[in-house]
Amino acid sequence: MNVYTPILVLGAIAAAFTVFSVVAASIIGPKRYNRAKLEAYECGIEPTPQPAGGGRFPVKYYLTAMLFIIFDIEIVFLYPWAVHFDSLGMFGLVEMLVFIALIGIAYAYDWRRGGLEWD
Repeated sequence: MNVYTPILVLGAIAAAFTVFSVVAASIIGPKRYNRAKLEAYECGIEPTPQPAGGGRFPVKYYLTAMLFIIFDIEIVFLYPWAVHFDSLGMFGLVEMLVFIALIGIAYAYDWRRGGLEWD
């Protein structure tokens, strides 16, 4: 238990600082509310009324999300591969080339569907 005491103390200090910062900001921070600040943030687009059951979302939202997922998965597998590159040998190189080709196919699909175009 003595080994973990500094870690627990550091965690407690971090938690106390976090709580103190949030409380202090809400107490001493400026409170000048106006109509624009109280509206939902919609990336500069004026929100439009939606039907009761929900509205249709443009496909661009899903394509952008797909891009983030593609690149996150790529990083998750590339980093450990780069760390152990020497011990994997030719097998690791070939498998990573196959993986990069599959990621490239997903990237090309997203590109073809217009996921990289911002209107």
